[in-house]
Order: sequence, then structure tokens, then C-alpha cells
Amino acid sequence: MALLLLLLMLLVSQPVSGKLRRKCPLSLEHQDGNKPWSFYRPGDHLIGIVTTGNELSNIMLSFNKAPFVPSPLKTYDFLYTLQLIFTIQLVNKNPQLLHNLTLGYNLHENYLSPLHTSDALLDILSTGEANVPNYGCGRKENLLALFDSASREISIQMSTLADTYKVPQISYVTASEALSGKRKLPFFHRMLPQKGFHYPAVVQLLLHFRWTLIGLFASDTDNGENFMRTFTPMLVRNGICVVISQLFSTTGYTAALRDALTKWRQVNVFVHFLEYTHITDRILPFHLALMRLTGPVEGKVWIDIVLGTYLLNKNRLYKYIHSIWSFNFLANKRPRDDAFEPYFFVEDPFQDHYFHCSLSKHIFSVKGRRRCTQKAPLETQEKRDRERVTNNPHFYSIMKTLAQALNAAYSSRLRRRRKKSEETLGAPRLQPWQFHPFLQKNEFCNISVMKLYLDQNGDVAADLGILSWLIVPKEDPIRQIMGTLERRKLTIHQGSLSQLKLLNKPLPQSKCVENCHPGFVKRARKGEPVCCYDCVPCPEGTISTQEDTEKCTRCTDDKYPNEDRVQCIPKVITFLSFEDVLGIILVSFALPLFLTTGLILIIFIKYRETPIVKANNRDLSYILLVSLLLCFLSPSLFIGQPRKSTCLFRQMVFSIIISVAVSSLLAKTITVVLAFLATKPGNQVKRWLGKSLANSIILSSSAVQIIICCIWLGVSPPFPDSDPHSQPGEIILQCNEGAVVMFYITLSYMGFLAAICFTVAFLARNLPGAFNEAKLITFSMLVFCSVWVTFVPTYLSTKGKYMVAVQIFSILASSAGLLSCIFIPKCYIILLRPHLNTKEHLTSRINVKT
Repeated sequence: MALLLLLLMLLVSQPVSGKLRRKCPLSLEHQDGNKPWSFYRPGDHLIGIVTTGNELSNIMLSFNKAPFVPSPLKTYDFLYTLQLIFTIQLVNKNPQLLHNLTLGYNLHENYLSPLHTSDALLDILSTGEANVPNYGCGRKENLLALFDSASREISIQMSTLADTYKVPQISYVTASEALSGKRKLPFFHRMLPQKGFHYPAVVQLLLHFRWTLIGLFASDTDNGENFMRTFTPMLVRNGICVVISQLFSTTGYTAALRDALTKWRQVNVFVHFLEYTHITDRILPFHLALMRLTGPVEGKVWIDIVLGTYLLNKNRLYKYIHSIWSFNFLANKRPRDDAFEPYFFVEDPFQDHYFHCSLSKHIFSVKGRRRCTQKAPLETQEKRDRERVTNNPHFYSIMKTLAQALNAAYSSRLRRRRKKSEETLGAPRLQPWQFHPFLQKNEFCNISVMKLYLDQNGDVAADLGILSWLIVPKEDPIRQIMGTLERRKLTIHQGSLSQLKLLNKPLPQSKCVENCHPGFVKRARKGEPVCCYDCVPCPEGTISTQEDTEKCTRCTDDKYPNEDRVQCIPKVITFLSFEDVLGIILVSFALPLFLTTGLILIIFIKYRETPIVKANNRDLSYILLVSLLLCFLSPSLFIGQPRKSTCLFRQMVFSIIISVAVSSLLAKTITVVLAFLATKPGNQVKRWLGKSLANSIILSSSAVQIIICCIWLGVSPPFPDSDPHSQPGEIILQCNEGAVVMFYITLSYMGFLAAICFTVAFLARNLPGAFNEAKLITFSMLVFCSVWVTFVPTYLSTKGKYMVAVQIFSILASSAGLLSCIFIPKCYIILLRPHLNTKEHLTSRINVKT
């Protein structure tokens, strides 16, 4: 800033010394022919306008002459200037928009040159004829705002200087996103969305039609490179593969395009960023490259990402193109403003008829300036040899917003003065920084001819239309409205798609592989783009309901996949019930065994005084039979829906009952051995014989098992549980054993008792006697141990209700083995051979031996 002030002081001081003029005289000859430096019209408030019509030729600039621009204004740029001037004129003559105020303008051409842009800005900011900001001499101008339609770099250049003087800068074109920072550029106002705001709409369009394999092309310019840097990551994040990417110069194409199209023939969609070139110029390289491909070439979809509309006629270069797509702003449907005139007519000698041009020259000026001041309003009545010009409704919306903001600013100042009881006559004009807070973008969105709105970040956004030019052989392309993007929501018109089918022109596919159907998941191929993948079935327990799923969804615990893995079906709740076939079979075994045991108990009670019943402790036989009765009843605790009570007691009851049965057999075996030893003369073991020894063995052995079960209940008792994972399609209701270790401890202790009993009985099997019960106990324990040894691996290898069935079968088989091996021979003698049921017969062989 200090350097700028020093420069200005030097410029002001030069006329006093005069030395510079003698040493380096300046020629003030104007070198640009009939082309003016600016169009000017005075007003209460001045609008500075910097626009671009032409680009400077690459010529050497002289230091002592004004820049030379040989090319005249193009027709479009000339009409563009007329639209700006006529729009300001419409606002001025509408009393409803401006109250006792007029808008003037100072319109400059910058030729896309930073030098001319700086010169135009200095002229706009200078109130005198000399380009010296902050120096007032001559005309008095009240600058209100600066209008800008320049490129990114020049807009930033303009903002740097305009922000210093707090002049609002209004951009009425789609400016770069670099100009959206409010902290860096607080006085920059955007009237159209920033460049690239519609890129997500293009991504939505590609995803809607599942075009996941595309080619991306752009002009070889700064804007084209910026487009590639911005748009490519956006595509990648959404799973769209860019397999062909090329920057084109404006002079031709490269051989890499032909090679890429040969490798990726399945790419049928190309996204282009066109700039400074006609569409047919860009299609030409593609046409030539596609001509050289062998085999049929499918029609390609061309998506032009630059906003705008154009007209297309039939052309031979469109041979390999299916359709050309573009985006444009949607228009608001609102009543026409009476002040707005869509057309006006201007006589051909525009400058001479409506403007007075003169070369301004001031003592402080460093050069001459041609300024054309408007002297008459533009005519709007139709006459002969007048040129018809279409007015720009967008300009009118901006000017209307500007007028409303200006009225609001003056109304606010008037209210403040009235509160302070100040005199309102002769009040100073509004300054630019005072006008800045009243420029609200939402006001412009409300009256704009386009569907504009503010997004969640407060930036200007717009609703877009999606246009498609369908290429038809030997006819002009057919224009279709394919859809809209309103509030960032994509809508595709189904009628347009139906028309494509009627014309036998369906949209082509553009992907690496066919879709993965529901029930399958994508698996990436090694070394290829992510859009190229294989389709594999979903893993066990998962489903996919959509095409091209990247991850299968696991069913909830209460459901399982169907055979095609596209739907989760509720699982069947299952458990070992009395109605189940397996349950019926087990009950059909348990009930006869229970009845048989009861019958044997009745027989033993009836024949309790016979020698064979009394032999080897009759009470132990009763205890064993009652234990076996309870063993045959215990399956009722295992069959049926698991409940808290049954889960809590069934393993304990089973282990204690079996322990009592085995303990009684152990007591019987020990009794047999002691009885034999007692028959020998002088042996003192006879005093151990009796009920007390047998009861002690049963109580002590069973007590250990009871203690183990009590510890089990205290540490981690069993509880009802469900298992949704073991069997597909089933939820198994079962008892969780809690501390599983305790379950195996009870089994181990039961096996320990059986092993002792088997060992003792095996050693006593050869004792003399007509009826040695040790032999029967040995064989019964052999059956018992065999059953429970095979139980453990079988139990561990089964799941669900089959685990319960294995345990019930083991209980029934082992108990049946004890019953049949010990009591069936005795019942045979009691019922069928009663003559053997005598004391003499039972002791006869013992007497012989002794």
C-alpha cells in the first residue's frame, strides 16, 4: 500500500517538474482507430463495467503510444454491449424501481489483458480525467458497484484493487471457485453459481444409467486442467472408472486417442470439457479414430459439461455418435415485467447516432482517452434498416436487484436520520461500502429469470435442465429434454426414454462387465480398474438384494438366506419335543424299560424272603432298582422346550442318580468279596458285613457328586439359551450348561466310580459259588463303561437336539445294561427255576470248595 501511494505521489508531481516531458515526450496520438476506450453515461450513481470482447494480438506495445488493437468488435460482443446499455436504460425509466435516482455506467473493454484491465479499473476508480485514484478534479462520479464478466485470473486482479476501495464487485457469469472465499474477497458478489457446481449432477447422471466406464477429455487450457483435477477424483469416489483421459490442444489430436479407443471398445460414454472451440472441431478426431476400428462400433454418448445450449444440424461426423448431451439453466415461470422489453432496435450507425465521442485530455493525464458519452436513449420502435437485438433477461434481473438494494439503502439512511432529527436535504450520496450490506443474494434468486437458490453453504446454486440431441441418420438431430436436476435431485423423464426405444435407439451400456445379479457380490480383478470385476456368490449367511453389490448383507440371527441368497427367511425354532419323531422313539424306549424295572421291583418285593433276593444285601437291590426307575424317568427332563427349572436340575439329577446306582453296585461288589473272606476260618472281616458298610459306601460316594453339583450351581448354573448358528435355517432352543467344565467333572467322577466298581468286580468274578453276583456286575459295568466312553466323542460331534438325544440314549442304554445284566438272571431263577432258589443250592459249591 505504501508503494502504491508513493507511485501516485510521483505521478501527481511530474507536471510540476516538467523534466520527464523534456526527456521522454509522449505521443498522445490515439492508435485504436474508431474503437473507443469506453462507453460512458453520467448518473446519480455510476456502475463500472469491465467486459471482454476481443483478445489482444501478439504485437509489441510501444511505450510512447496508446495500445493498438486492430480487430473490430465482433457482432456478438457488440450486441452484448448493447444489451448492457439498454438494460440500464430500462431500469432508469421505470419509476417503480428507482425513486428520484438514475444509474450511469462506465463500460470498458479489457481485451483479456491484465494491462488493459488495470487501466480500465484505474479509470473507473478515478473521479477525474486522469487515472489517479483518490484525486478529485473535474467530473464528480459516485461509483456504486463494479460489474465483472472476466476470467478467473482477471477477476482476482479486479478484486484485489476493488476490495481496497470497498467497492462491491458483482459477477454475472459462472466464476471460478477460487473467487468464493468471503474472508479473502468480502466484497465479491456472485450472481450465478460458481464453475463446477453442476459436476455432481453429471456424476448422478452417470450413476443413474450405470455408466461406470467412461472417457474424459478437456481442452488443453488452465480451465481444462483444473476440470481434470476437480472432476476425476469426484468420479473415482463414486466408483466410476476413467480409463481414457486426454487433454486436447486446439490444433489437433494425438495418436494416443486411437490406441485408447482400440483397447477400451466397451467405453461408450465420453465426458468433454469444451472451451474456445466448436463442437464439430472436437468430434473430428474421434470420428477419424473410430473409423479405423475393426468390427462394428456402437453409438457413443457425448456429454458436454460446459453449461449452455447450441443448435446442431446433420453432419457426417456424427456417424458414430448416439446422442450429444448438455446442461442449461432452468427458467422461472413468472409474470413478465411491464418494463422489460424482450427486443429493441438500433440503427446501424450506432456510435454516431447515440454517442458523442471525444478525446479527453487533462493536465494530469499521461495519455489521451477516447470516451463516448451517451447523448440519446436507444430507440425501441421498429423502423427500416434497424438491427433487431434480443434483450438479456438475466441482466435485467441483476439491475432490478441492484435498484431494489439501492432503494433499501437510501430508506435505511432516511430512517436513521429521522431518529436523530437530522436534516435530509443535501445529504451526501451513498458510498460503495455503505451499499455493500444491502446486496443480498436471496433477493436476486427471488426475481431471477433462472431457477436460482442458496445452498446450505449460502452459495448460489441453480436448477438445471438436461438436453439431449439424438443423432438420426440423414436427418437433423432430434432435441429432447431428458431430465432435470432440481435442488440437487436428479429426475429422468421416462417419456424421453420411451421415445428412444420407439426410434430403436436405446441408450448404450458403458461398463467393463455385465451386472452382478442379486445374490452375488463384486470381486475385484487384480491389475485392472475397480469397475472390472468378477461376480461371486455371497458368503454363507449373507444376501444381496441389488445388482452390482460391493458387500453382502448378513441376515439377522433369527433369519437365514434362501437358496438364491436374495432374501432372508425367518428361521424355524426347534428343540427335542415329545411330538418330534426322535422324541417319540426315545420315549417308546424309556417307557417299557421303566415298566420293566417297576415289574422287577414288584417281583423282588414279593419274593423278598427267597434266598436269591436276600443274597448280597436285599436293600442294595432295592436302591439299585429305584435308581434305575429314576434313570428311565429322567429323559422327561431332557425332552421338551428348555425352561429355567429343567435346565437347572436335569444334569444334576441325572449325575446324582447314576452315581447312586453305581455306588450301590460298588457296595454289592465289596459285599461279595467280604462275604467270601468271612467264610474262611479266623478271618476278622465278618464284623464289617452288614447294612452300615453298604450305606456308608452309597452315602459317601453320592455325597461327593452332590458337592460337585452344588459347586456347579454356585459358580455358573445352567440356563435356557438359543443357538441360531449351528444349523442353517433353525434356531435351536437348548440349555446352556454354564460352566461346561463342571459338567465334564461330574461325568469324570461317574466314570471314576464305574472304573472302581468294574475293577473290583472283575477281580471277584472267579469266587466260588453257585450264583456269584460279581460276574453279573462285571459284565454290567463293562456295558456301562462302553456306553459312556462312546458318549463323549459322539456328544461333542453333534449339535442341537441331537446332542440331547445322544445323552438320553446313553442314559437309557447304560441303565438298561445294568438292569438286564444283574436282575434278568435273578428273575429267571425266581420265576422259571424256583427249585434253584434255595439256600442249599446257592451254597453247595461253596461247601465243596471249602
